[in-house]
Amino acid sequence: MPDDQRTEAVAVGGAAPPVERLTCGGRPVVILGTAHVSQRSVEEVRAVLEREAPKVVCVELDRARYQTLTNPDAWRELDIRSVLRSRRGFLLLANLVLAAFQRRMGMDARVLPGSEMLAAIEVAEAAGARVELCDRDVQTTLRRAWSQSGLWGRSKLLSALLATAFSSEKLAPEEIERLKTDTALTGMISELADYLPKAKAVLIDERDRYLAARIAQAARGAGAGEEPVVAVLGAGHKAGVVRALQEIEAGGELPDTDELGAPPPRSTAGRILPWLVPGIVAAVIAVGFARSGIDLTLAMLGRWVLINGSLAALGALVALAHPVTVIVSFLAAPVTSMNPTIGVGFVSGFVEAALRKPRVSDFESIHDDLLSVRGFFRNRISHALIVFLGASLGSMAGTFIGLPLLGTLLFR
Repeated sequence: MPDDQRTEAVAVGGAAPPVERLTCGGRPVVILGTAHVSQRSVEEVRAVLEREAPKVVCVELDRARYQTLTNPDAWRELDIRSVLRSRRGFLLLANLVLAAFQRRMGMDARVLPGSEMLAAIEVAEAAGARVELCDRDVQTTLRRAWSQSGLWGRSKLLSALLATAFSSEKLAPEEIERLKTDTALTGMISELADYLPKAKAVLIDERDRYLAARIAQAARGAGAGEEPVVAVLGAGHKAGVVRALQEIEAGGELPDTDELGAPPPRSTAGRILPWLVPGIVAAVIAVGFARSGIDLTLAMLGRWVLINGSLAALGALVALAHPVTVIVSFLAAPVTSMNPTIGVGFVSGFVEAALRKPRVSDFESIHDDLLSVRGFFRNRISHALIVFLGASLGSMAGTFIGLPLLGTLLFR
């Protein structure tokens, strides 16, 4: 392998953190792999940056996560009803669940998630180095992962998310450090690839290419020189990013960050399928009217309202929604399930947020509340999202159960 593509382990403070060195665009590039809830990673970041004195520091953050780290009070600006209105309820809930999981992982180590990224930013700014936010927008990543997964994949993704939300698992500091080793990471990524191959391609592989492209752009933009570009990444991305940078330096094409960073395009099937179920329901009811008149039609409509509305209301009830929200869920579900442009989850979550408007204390305590199931339900921000999810799942179940039961009325 040519010298300018050579990688080597770099010792830091007598230890051997997961650091790789290579060259890109005539500029040395140092890749430091970290654990997001590791005090040792914080120390390694500071040691590497102080020793390397980089011109540019790339961090595995997007703008939203950067704002969260540097401005913990940003939650005060959140309008949960606007989130639901813009159809981002599930994405926000997924973000909260994953953030809570990382926070639980770091409790015993007494390290907040992302502390090593914050340390990198602080050291870089103090030294006058430029900070580059190199990760893809987290909302885009989640949307692409969801769109790439079929019905079965989405079901597994949702079940994994729910299991994460209600998990009480914690890791000791030494176990967290072991997760940075190649053997442990390879095993975890292989498990993810086996369980959710399409989601893994988005969450890991695509982001590896995106991160590598942004690091390469930063290196080329810095010009030739001895001052390195240091990239601080989660250890799970290190190998893939190093491999992609080597390919770029060897003459490969720079990954298109505009394409990788764009929301997933809706396919023709994706535009048609949401209208398919309402179309089938309407067609079945129309056939019933043509065959037996108004009596069968009313029976079908009554069954549709009862099944869809009851299961949506049950989902809201299980989520401990306000009684008015439960009633609204029952009334709205039969209508919204026939209109893909608006879901019952939006209606239920919006009503819940209006009836139990988030208080200042909910914004102040949200990070701590998300560490427990009780806190998830107690905090009015996360509770509105749980109501949104519960009513949505209930209406979805009602649609798939109610449709065949409508058909049975035609052949009795």
